[in-house]
Amino acid sequence: MPHKTVLLYFGSFNPIHQGHLIIAEHAVDYSGISELWFVVTPRNPLKKKSSLAPDYDRLHLVHLAIEDNPRFRACDIEFYLPKPSYTIDTLAHLEEKFPNHHFSLLMGSDNVHTLPKWKNYEVLLSRYPIYIYPRPGFALQHLPPIGDYHILPEAPMLHISASLIRKKLSLGLSIRYLVHPAVYDYISSSRLYKSR
Repeated sequence: MPHKTVLLYFGSFNPIHQGHLIIAEHAVDYSGISELWFVVTPRNPLKKKSSLAPDYDRLHLVHLAIEDNPRFRACDIEFYLPKPSYTIDTLAHLEEKFPNHHFSLLMGSDNVHTLPKWKNYEVLLSRYPIYIYPRPGFALQHLPPIGDYHILPEAPMLHISASLIRKKLSLGLSIRYLVHPAVYDYISSSRLYKSR
């Protein structure tokens, strides 16, 4: 069976919005990798109060947002792993489950400098390519010396955040155009984010 290369995009996606989708499409276009998985991170059970919507609701929103894009897939593997989940452990489980896949990571330039704080980061960087999309105000300096880095061209950035969307919802304001139409319909018709 031929090997497949997959780009992993980790996030809480609370909720997934157009900014996430634009970055994902941009990354697939410019990385040469044909498939991207949105890895939905679970709620941290150690945090008593959380603004995170339930895990399966967030996963469902990702499915709704990407169902018309054959290059995208939603991944819930971290729902079944010990909490809190560490990227290196998630990758080990993915390799065990999908032995014919090669995995790479997608991250913004704002997160790259935190890599030395990650569990077993030297192993992570020595084994998995990192695709980095530039974010305004976060220069790509002081990358950890080990690592197979691929800097993507500047992506069209929207100043949209999931926290802005949740705030607008709490104020009873519209989030139309900030999220995929199917995500908008689901959030509008459900009580998701209403009581948070």
